[in-house]
Amino acid sequence: MTALVKTLRTALALAALLLTYTAQAQTPGSGGPTPGTPAADPTAVPLDGGASLLLAGGATYALNRLRKRRQA
Repeated sequence: MTALVKTLRTALALAALLLTYTAQAQTPGSGGPTPGTPAADPTAVPLDGGASLLLAGGATYALNRLRKRRQA
């Protein structure tokens, strides 16, 4: 049974390696502004739901810590 587990772990690691190999970041031409572009068109910064999730998580953590402090 141990050999089977080792084989499955190896296969899973190999599959994860092969699947993540094709993941790439932006292509070189899709970046920000190029030299010589006017400053009137700034590069957009995406502020999506991630910031609100971080704020909500921080507030939840702070309330949890305050409740624990009152009980102690």
